[in-house]
Amino acid sequence: MDVESDITALRKNYKKDWRFRLALIGTALALVVVVLGAFTRLSHAGLGCPDWPGCYGHLLWPNEGHEIAAANQAFPDTPVETDKTWPEMVHRYFAGMLLLLVAGLTYMFWRRRGHRGFIQSHILLGLIVLQAAFGMWTVTLKLWPQVVTAHLLGGMATLSVLWMLAERLRYRKRLIPPHEFSALQKLRPLAVIAVIAVGLQIALGGWTSSNYAALACPDFPTCHNQWWPEADFSQGFNVAQHIGPNYLGGALESDARTAIHLAHRIGALIVSLLVTLLAVLTWRAGSRRWAQGLLVVLCLQVGLGIANVVMFLPLPIAVAHNAGAALLLLSLLTFCYRINTVQPAIKPN
Repeated sequence: MDVESDITALRKNYKKDWRFRLALIGTALALVVVVLGAFTRLSHAGLGCPDWPGCYGHLLWPNEGHEIAAANQAFPDTPVETDKTWPEMVHRYFAGMLLLLVAGLTYMFWRRRGHRGFIQSHILLGLIVLQAAFGMWTVTLKLWPQVVTAHLLGGMATLSVLWMLAERLRYRKRLIPPHEFSALQKLRPLAVIAVIAVGLQIALGGWTSSNYAALACPDFPTCHNQWWPEADFSQGFNVAQHIGPNYLGGALESDARTAIHLAHRIGALIVSLLVTLLAVLTWRAGSRRWAQGLLVVLCLQVGLGIANVVMFLPLPIAVAHNAGAALLLLSLLTFCYRINTVQPAIKPN
C-alpha cells in the first residue's frame, strides 16, 4: 500500500512539474511574441502582409522573383517589401505556437477540473483566441490605433496570466520573519496601485506607438524646448477615429501627437514615483532583494525611454523599451503575489 501511495505521489508530482514547465515555457514564448510584435510595429511592418492569415497568399511570404511579381499583380495597392513581410509572418507563427501550447495546457487542466490553475488556463485560451482576432483586425483595419493598442494590451495580459499561472504552480512555501511579514502586508494596497499604474502606462505607450507619437517631443526633458508646449489632448485621445484610412505612419496632427507624448511622460513620472516609494518601503521592511529588483527594472525602463527620445528612436532600444515594460509589469505582479502568499516564520519554543 505504501509503495502504491509513493507511485501515485510521484505521478502527481510528474504531472504537476509538466504543467509548471509548460507554463514557464509559455511565459518565455509569450515574451518572445510581445517582443516580435514590437519589432514588427516599430519597423513599420504591420501591413507587410496585406492579407491574413497568409502573406500574399503564401504560407510564408513571397521570396522568389516570380512569386513577388504574382503578389504585386494580385495586390497592386500594396507591393511586396521583403524586409517587411518576414517580420510579420515570423510574429504570426510564433503566436501560433503559443496558441498550440496554451491549448495543450488548457486541456491538461480540463482533465483535472478543480485543480489550481483551471480557471486561469481557460482565461488564457480565451485571451489567445481574442489576440488572434486582434491580429487579423490589425491588418484588415489597416493599423487602426484602437485595435493596435488593444492587441498590445492583450499580449501583455497573456504574458501576465501565463507568468502568474507558473507562480501558482511553483508550490513554494515562503517563510519570512514576523516583523518583515507585518511590514510587507501594509504595502499590499500600494503594490496593487503600482500594478494598475504600470498597466495604464503600458496602454499609454501602446497609444503613443500606434499613433506614431514617440518622437512628437524630440528633446528631453523639455518638449520643443518648452515645459508645456501646444498640445491638443481632445484629438490626441479621440478614441473614435474612423475605420477605413491607412494608419501606417499615423494620421493625427502634430499638436495631437504632442499631447499623447506628454501624457506618456507624465505617466512615466507617476509610475517612477510609485515604484520608487514601494521599493524604499520594501527595503525598510527588510526585503532588500525585492526592493533592489524593482529599482533595477524601473531604472532600466526609464533609461530606455529617455534614450528613445534623445537617440531618435533606434529600433533595438525601442524594442527593448517594450520588453522592459513587460518585465516591470511582471516584477510588480510577482511582488504582489508573493507578499500575498508569504507566511511568517514562527520560531519553535
